[in-house]
Amino acid sequence: MKISVCGKGGSGKSVLTSLLANQAISYGLGVLVIDSDESNSGLFKMLGFENPPVPLMELIGGKKKLKEKMRNPNVLAESHLSVKDIPSQHLIRRNGLMLVSIGKILQAFEGCACPMGVLNREFLKKLRLGENEIAIIDMEAGVEHFGRGIDEGIDKVLLVVEPSFESLTVAEKIKTLASGMDKAVSAVLNKIDSEKIAYKLEGELRIKNIEVIGTIPNDPLVFEACLEGRAIGGGEAFHAAGKVLDDLLQTSLGS
Repeated sequence: MKISVCGKGGSGKSVLTSLLANQAISYGLGVLVIDSDESNSGLFKMLGFENPPVPLMELIGGKKKLKEKMRNPNVLAESHLSVKDIPSQHLIRRNGLMLVSIGKILQAFEGCACPMGVLNREFLKKLRLGENEIAIIDMEAGVEHFGRGIDEGIDKVLLVVEPSFESLTVAEKIKTLASGMDKAVSAVLNKIDSEKIAYKLEGELRIKNIEVIGTIPNDPLVFEACLEGRAIGGGEAFHAAGKVLDDLLQTSLGS
C-alpha cells in the first residue's frame, strides 16, 4: 500500500509520516518513506537518520538532465521498480525503515520544482511493493501535486488537518481533486488540544464528506523532538498514530 500524506504547509505532514513509519516498523512491516517535499529538509532527522540519502534526481543526471526528458513519459529506465532495485546511496536503512528523497530546491534561481514532480510521478507509478511492505509519501504542501498527476500511483490519500480555516479549505480542495482521480481520502486531525476542538473540526469535515480516522494530540514530546532535530517516538502522539495505522491496514485488508 502506498499512502500519500497531504495537507497545507505546516499542518504536520512530516510529523505524521514519521509517527506512522515508526509504528509500522513495530508491526514488523518493511517501511519505505518517500520524501517528496522539495522544501522541507528535516524529515530524515525525524526518522532518526544522521544524514539524508542522495536524491533520486541524481540517479538520472540531476534536474538539468531531467528537464530534457520531461516530454518522455518514461523518466526512469525500468518499467517496474522494487525496493531492491534502488541503489544503496539513494536508499538509507535503519531497523526495517527505509528512506528515499526525490530532490530538494538548494539554491536561488534554480527554477521550478516541476522536474521533481515528473520524477516523483513516474517513480510512484512504477514502484512495486512486497507483501509486507508499505510506502508512506510525505507530499509537498498544498494541492499542486494533484495537478502534476503525482498521486496517480498511490492507493490512499491521508489528509492532515490542523485547527485552522486554511487547513479546512485545503482539505476540501484535496478531497475534490483526489475524488477526480478515484483515490480514497481520509483525514487525521493534528495539533489537537481539546475534545471541543476535535469535535468542531470533525463536524466541519463531515460537511465536506471527509471521514476522520484519527486524532493526534498536541504532544510536547513531538514539539521538543522537532526543535532539537531528533527522532520522533513515544508519547501520546505516537500512540494515537498507531490507531490511525490500524485503520489504514484494516481498510487495505478489507479491499
